[in-house]
Amino acid sequence: MAFSISVIIPAYNVERFIETAIQSAVRQLEVGEVVVIDDGSTDTTWAIIQSLQIVYDKLKVYQHERKVNRGRSATRNLGIKMATKDYIAFLDADDFYLENRFKNDLKILEANKNIDGVYNAVGFHFYRKARDNEKEKLKMSTVSKKIPPEELFNSIVSSKYGYLHLNGLTIKKSVFDKVGFFNELLVVAEDSDILFKMALKCQLESGIIDRPVAIRGVHEANIFTREDLFRIFNIKLYESTLRWSCKNDIPIKNLDTLLKWLWFFKYRDKSTMRKYIFYWGFLFSSNPRILFSVLSVKYFPPIRLRKKMFPYLFQSD
Repeated sequence: MAFSISVIIPAYNVERFIETAIQSAVRQLEVGEVVVIDDGSTDTTWAIIQSLQIVYDKLKVYQHERKVNRGRSATRNLGIKMATKDYIAFLDADDFYLENRFKNDLKILEANKNIDGVYNAVGFHFYRKARDNEKEKLKMSTVSKKIPPEELFNSIVSSKYGYLHLNGLTIKKSVFDKVGFFNELLVVAEDSDILFKMALKCQLESGIIDRPVAIRGVHEANIFTREDLFRIFNIKLYESTLRWSCKNDIPIKNLDTLLKWLWFFKYRDKSTMRKYIFYWGFLFSSNPRILFSVLSVKYFPPIRLRKKMFPYLFQSD
């Protein structure tokens, strides 16, 4: 398999940043094409993209049918479908790659043909004044140590060793035959959803994790600062990964881990016992694999809540 990468950039109202993003991608020697999907922008983003297409042979640009706005997941999915190279990388339109972004990935992927992809560290750049503690908190998206592929899921689902970001990921296009596409029902956390699925189903190796290979832009319109959205969609994230895992024969221990984190986020809602029972009953019945397993008992609300109140009566998870 020749090492040629399709870089996919979803773009929506990013006239301020899109040229920098595109330029940072086309200058990478390993990049065969930069696929930019305009997601129904209402500013000058589309005009900028079209003008850059004249300058850069690598640049391919598309829009959704009727030029509508469909969201980041649908936009990335269209980019994947339009990509023609054997490897895929992602770049958000308000971010940019650093020099030699893919040089080390090439070495790793050519040395081991059996792995599906490589992940790297991603840094941050502030376009606005940093708020209290932001410079420390938003320092780098990475893991703190090399993690064996079979341990990656447990490491990132718990954030035990840090976080991954799509900008630092290089994968075989065939990965999407294994895990499917981005969940278009997730407004946010769709990146975590696909990363969890890849970690569960694929062989992902760590690349450069001690310094960034790409940079995320921090500005006034970032969606990752929307705590209100993440409070809702963190629950939907674990529901999505759980449903997918039940259908893809993921080991029961991993289903247990997903249920544990789903319980954590759902329990924060401080709902009534009746609502808890209805929610978990529907969840179990919608996923027969966990309905007919010990997990349906373990996470049955009266039992689970009693365990939280009297943990000494129960063995630890």
